Amino acid sequence: MDLNADLGEGFGRWELTDDDALLRIVTSANVACGFHAGDPATLRRVCELAAAAGVRIGAQVSYRDLAGFGRREMDVPPDELAAEVAYQIGALRVFAEAAGSHVAYVKPHGALYHRAGRDPVQAAAVAEGARLAGVGLVLTQRGSELDRAAAGAGLRVAGEAFADRGYLRDGRLVPRGRPGALLAPDAAVAQAIDLAANGEVTAADGTRTTVAAESICVHGDGPDAVAVAAAIRAALDERGIDVEAFS
Repeated sequence: MDLNADLGEGFGRWELTDDDALLRIVTSANVACGFHAGDPATLRRVCELAAAAGVRIGAQVSYRDLAGFGRREMDVPPDELAAEVAYQIGALRVFAEAAGSHVAYVKPHGALYHRAGRDPVQAAAVAEGARLAGVGLVLTQRGSELDRAAAGAGLRVAGEAFADRGYLRDGRLVPRGRPGALLAPDAAVAQAIDLAANGEVTAADGTRTTVAAESICVHGDGPDAVAVAAAIRAALDERGIDVEAFS
């Protein structure tokens, strides 16, 4: 099972994620590409740290929404969105390759992740952006529109699940702002173990839900992100579950 986190989500003097600590724990890094967070110096530094640690680098692409941290839904024309996805990947690729690594996969961030999960037009645009930039692997939830669009575009898909987010009975995430959307640290560790060992979670209404995943995400912007990621990694190691990059 892969363990991923969102990294590089600072800007200028503002730092949000503890990139150094998380890169000693995770096996894949979703690096902000400048549209919701991240600046050139941050991209370069995170890529260098990830390459040195043997952590896979992924492009965390977003709507162009720096003020809203990419969590505001936007209506972007498909051609424009595909170009913006490719543009972000290209920016990250410069620093990944300079560090002796490469951009192994693409994962949308925030509002784009959820919109592409349910909107086939936006999903197709994300897949086209990845294809245009020459990245052949997309990280997303299985059964989503992006899963289908990426596969239809000839791209590989890796299924993703979330340790620290609550689930609905249909396998979608509880929307942010609703009760149960964000899990406490102990609950996040327990859910990660359940996902890795059983491929299931207990949804917010108490039902058991199957979630097919090759990678588990810990959101790097939470105050307990490092502690939660470390506890998950230790718990998986204790149970003999190999933690390694999916790509």
